[in-house]
Amino acid sequence: MAGWVALLWVLEAVDVASGHALDTFGISPREVGELRDVVPAAFVHFGFDHVAANSVPLLVLGFLAAVSGIRRFLGVVAVIVLVGGLGVWLTAPAYSTTAGASGVVFGLFGYLLTRGFVDRRVGDIVVGVLVGVVYGSLLWGVLPTAAGVSWQGHLFGLLGGVAAAFAFRRQRGA
Repeated sequence: MAGWVALLWVLEAVDVASGHALDTFGISPREVGELRDVVPAAFVHFGFDHVAANSVPLLVLGFLAAVSGIRRFLGVVAVIVLVGGLGVWLTAPAYSTTAGASGVVFGLFGYLLTRGFVDRRVGDIVVGVLVGVVYGSLLWGVLPTAAGVSWQGHLFGLLGGVAAAFAFRRQRGA
């Protein structure tokens, strides 16, 4: 996770040094050609403050999600990125551009909240409850309360995390 977050910071430094050339990898809604940006948009940010806001929750929630296995974690993140990005592409306001790892943060939050109940594993339920206590205020981010903040990315990231908990559920006893 530290490597991933470091990559986000390096990408933002490259973006700033290039006059924000990487910002073109954000998602512009309902333009077919923009579907190619669904994945890279999760790695591009609009400034260092944007990366900083995502860094600590991405480190913490990503680490907790990755403890159950790297292959499962990569699958979970892939579902989150795809569901979140496609949701943004379908529902974001016209002429907007959306980018950043906050959809992944919300997705990991939703995944961790849901995983223990889906897998019926007490340890994962405890982790989910603790995540809910510490990061529960994130849920306000799925509401359209702040101009310029993609509640669509947050909402569909969260839904992607819940979907991933079901898609990658473990069989009892496994």
